[in-house]
Formats: sequence, structure tokens, C-alpha cells
Amino acid sequence: MSSTTNKTRKIIVTQALPYANASLHLGHILEAVQTDIWSRFQNKSGNECLFFCADDTHGTPVMLKAKELCISPEDLIKDVQKDHEETYKLYDINFTNYHTTHSDENKKYSEKIYLKAKKNNLITRKTINQLFDEAESMFLSDRFVKGTCPKCGASDQYGDGCTKCGATYDVGELKDPVSAISGTKPINKESEHVFFDLPKKLDVLKNFLASADLQKPITNKLSEWLNDDLHQWDISRDAPYFGFKIPEEEDKYFYVWLDAPIGYIASIDNWATKNNKDMNSLWSADSDYEIYHFIGKDISYFHGLFWPALLSGSDLKLPNGIYVHGFLTINGEKMSKSKGTGILAKEFAELCDPETLRYYFAAKLNDKVEDIDLNFEDYVQRINSDLVGKYLNIASRCSSFIEKNSNALSGTFDNELIEKAINQKEAIEACFESRNYSKAVRLIMDIADLTNKYINDNTPWKKDIDEAAQIATTALNVFNILSIYLSPIIPNITSEAFKFLNQEKQSFKDIELYLKNNINKYKPLLKRLEPIVIPEEKPMSEEENYINIDQFADIDLRVAKIKNASHVDGADKLLQLTLDVGDLGERNVFAGIKKAYDPESIVGKMVILVSNLAPRQMKFGLSEGMVLASSDDEGIYLISPDSGATPGLRVK
Repeated sequence: MSSTTNKTRKIIVTQALPYANASLHLGHILEAVQTDIWSRFQNKSGNECLFFCADDTHGTPVMLKAKELCISPEDLIKDVQKDHEETYKLYDINFTNYHTTHSDENKKYSEKIYLKAKKNNLITRKTINQLFDEAESMFLSDRFVKGTCPKCGASDQYGDGCTKCGATYDVGELKDPVSAISGTKPINKESEHVFFDLPKKLDVLKNFLASADLQKPITNKLSEWLNDDLHQWDISRDAPYFGFKIPEEEDKYFYVWLDAPIGYIASIDNWATKNNKDMNSLWSADSDYEIYHFIGKDISYFHGLFWPALLSGSDLKLPNGIYVHGFLTINGEKMSKSKGTGILAKEFAELCDPETLRYYFAAKLNDKVEDIDLNFEDYVQRINSDLVGKYLNIASRCSSFIEKNSNALSGTFDNELIEKAINQKEAIEACFESRNYSKAVRLIMDIADLTNKYINDNTPWKKDIDEAAQIATTALNVFNILSIYLSPIIPNITSEAFKFLNQEKQSFKDIELYLKNNINKYKPLLKRLEPIVIPEEKPMSEEENYINIDQFADIDLRVAKIKNASHVDGADKLLQLTLDVGDLGERNVFAGIKKAYDPESIVGKMVILVSNLAPRQMKFGLSEGMVLASSDDEGIYLISPDSGATPGLRVK
């Protein structure tokens, strides 16, 4: 048998950082599996491939989600990271290190990269006009503004594009804009922002697109953006903002898209420190490591233009390649909870062995920027046909003949069949290297088909023990080769296959080695899949929507008298109320009743107060409860007790 030796490569791979405001869905797993397969293949080929990722933790959505849950952003991202890591583990995603962008390492590198860019005259400042939410005292990003589409007139559209007609537009073009956070009408307000001078890196970016490993459609699209004239990149955000403060600035924070990709470097640094590795040897201008990013097509602009420009401005190594994949659809439709296709990764792992999803994705993935469809009927059929009916069927059929031979493999076998399996090595390796996993799967299953045909044609069940053992030994040698080929895709199943074969040599360099040891008793490694039924989200019935008497008893409702009412500067909906609550003293409450009541008209009015509601710190002051009101299309109506009620009385 021939053998080949290649120079060992040093490789760093990353996948896009999942955002830290929600659990992972199956689209996240698609990218993780694609990256993990490539990383495992490289390591099983004798290369050193390090796989890094982290949670993307900064920005307005995280801040607002934490506010909604009444917890700190730090607590939110800590809980979400734990959930993310648990989910990735279910799908055997083998990270070298998983970290967070809210870390000392990320702060250090964000500041270092920024200050180096500033030293290289790549940082400028200019005043811009932004929409500002007065009620929340914050500037609004496009995604937090809603209004009427200026193109088709559809209502309730975001500030950066219409979901009805597909049009994109500047947030300033949106008709009747309102804040998606407070529901109030935003105002235009000036603010001085910090910009990265992207146009100065035009030549660097042209050279990058010409030399880096990118898919042609991505190169073409990025080149179009270059030709459309690069604009300066706004890298700052105003307070309040969950993120890192920009050094040498006052109340300016790094935009999340600046420190998010720096999270790759931060994760590497975190690992390097823990393992006594030299960070400069891993990611510096003269590093020996190849660097590759796996991402979705929606963020190719940031990774293909902003990121290399930022690295260049800081004299750091640019990536060797960016590998872009399409979106995941479920049964031909975009993922949507309301349609039963918005499936969380943890939920799916309870329905099917996660290894089978890895295999199905591999059977669909190639090197193109194409959407991948997860069709449940096809999924079940492919797993049962390929993994159970072809691959594992070889071990299941042959194990009994070896068992009858005292678990000893035969010393003679059909070398021709084994050589056919070995001869596919280079073709299969080329498919893995180019991320054309679907073709690799086809070649592997062709070998499995050939092996099952060999068993059928040679009818070991009709032969004596010695001859049957020879046939089974031949087929199990091929099964071992198939297990090595499949090991980057289904690591757990193949690990159990190697235990069955009593085989320690499991790399692509070991494919030409024959089995020699006795084997162990075979145990089924995968059950046939039953039809997949995703539990539908049922609307709560009237009974399910009930609260019990104990829950109601926890609400402390008190009669209160409005001692004073006044307008709130800068607020469109709020009145400030000073309430007399008898023995409970006075309470300050902000109520959204400005459009319905003149302040003077309600002084002395009796109202109902939710007195044990947690106080809420607002821009205008501390709100210490909530007054009850009803509303319809015509107005808002305060709820008052009958005459005779006095302040402080408990409502029963």
C-alpha cells in the first residue's frame, strides 16, 4: 500500500459569534456543524486546527432584553452563554475555546486595535443626526424604529427595510416613525460620532479580495460595494449602551460590530494564556497560522470589508479565507415559531439523535452560498437508508460471523474490495478540504453500497466458519475505513464503531492499516428514525390563562388619592402623580395618561394603585407603582373606587 506525507499545516478557524440574547436555533447548528466537520477533518489529517468562538454580548438588544427580564445585562449574558455551551455540546461541537466578548481580553484588544488605528490616522469625527427616544433617553438604531414603508405603504415596518415589499431605505425615509421600545415618536437629535476611515483602506481591500480564499459570488458582491464608493464606518454609540467605552472619548461606546469580531482574537488570547501559548505566534502579522472564518451570507459585508480593514489598520494578519453559507429553511419555509419551523436546537435534540442532524447537514452542504432545506421526511429516509441501512448494516451483518469465530478476525481477506475503499481517500479528502461535504457523503455511501453488495454476493451465511470469517473480515476492514471517512461528520457514532472494532488508529493517515485485533461484541449504534413530528405551540386555553387565588393574593391593590399631577418635560405620554396611600405614605408614579387627562382635572381623584410593584428607575425619576386604567379606541379611563373609599384601603 502506498503512503503520502504532507507538510503539517497550522490553522485557526472561527464560526460567527451567536448573539447573547436568546437560545440557539437550528440555523446556528448548521454553521457550527459545517465548521466543526472541517476542523475535525484537518486534525484527523495530521494538521493542527484550532477552533475558536465566543458569545456576542454587547449592544442595545442585550440591554433591552435584560431590562425586560429585570436582570442585569451581565447576568443575562452569563445565563445565555451557559445555555449556548450546553447546546453546542449536544451536537458535539468541538471548540478549542469558547469565550465571551464581554471579557478583559476583548476590552484589551478592542482598545489596542482602536488606538493603533487612531495612531495610523484612520479615526475621524463628525456630527450626525439620529432619531432619539425621549421617553427612554436613548438614540435608536434602525431596528428599533418602526413605521410605514415609504415604498409600498405597509405599516409596522422596521427602519432599515420592509418585510412586505423587500425594499431597503434610510431610516429617515420611514413614514410616521415610532420607537419600537417606548412606542413614542422619536425626535431628530445631533450627536458627534467616531468613524473608521474605511476609504483609506480601499487598496488593501482590493488586494484582499484578489488574494483571499472566497467564493466567487461573495467576491463579486464585495467588489460591487467597493465600486459603489466606500463610506466612513460609524464605530461609536451613545450612552446608554451595553459595551466598552471608547478610550479618550466621553460617554462613547464601541459599536458592537467593532468588538464582536475582535472576540475571535480575545477567545484565542484567553486560551493561549490558560495553556501557556505565545499569542503572537497565533495571530500576528507574521504568524504561521492560516486563519479562516465560517459565516452566514448576511454578515459577509462586515467580515469581507470592515474586518480586514480594521485588522490592516492595526497591523494584524488578515484572514486567509472566509467561507460563507446560506440560510437554513425547514420543510421549504423560513424558520418561524408561528408556522412550527422555529425550532430551538435543544428541543430538536430531544426528538432526534443530534449526530443524525450532523450527518443530514453534511449530506446537504457544499462549497456554494446556497440555502439548505431541512425536510423532515427526507431526513428520516436518508438517515434510515444511509446510516442504518448501509453503513451500520455492514457491522451488524458481519459481527455474528466473527463472533462464531471466537471474535477473531481472519488472517485472509479480499484485498481488492479494501483497495477500492482506500483508493477513494484522495477524492474524499479533497471534498472535505473544499467543504463539499455532500459529495464526500456520496462517495462514502458508494463504498458502503459496494460492501453490502459484496456481502450479498458472497453469502457468508451459506459458508463454513472459516470462509464466513474471511468475508466478514474483508467487509469489516472496509467498515473501519468508512468509520474514519465519517468520523469528522458523526464523531460519537464512529467512536463507538472503533470501540467495537477494538481499533485505536483513527486518523486519515491510518486508512491503509488493516485490522488485526479481535473485535468486541456488536451493539446497535443507532435506531431507525420514526417520522418526526414537531410539537406545535398551542395557544393558551381559557383555563391555562387563569391565575390561581394565591397568585392573585400576591397583588397588593390599594386605594390612593392624587395629591398632585404635572406634565413631564420631554415625555409625550406621561404625567407625574404624587399619591397619598394612607399609612403607606406618599408614592411617586409616572402614568401614561397624558393624552386623556389634564393634570389639574385629576387632583383629588381616587385611583387604584398596584402598591407592591417593583420600583422602576426612569429617565424622569423613580416610579413607585402603577395606577390601574382601562382603554379602548376612544381613550384611556382611570379606574376609581366608589365614594367613601379612603387612601390606603386594601382592595379585595
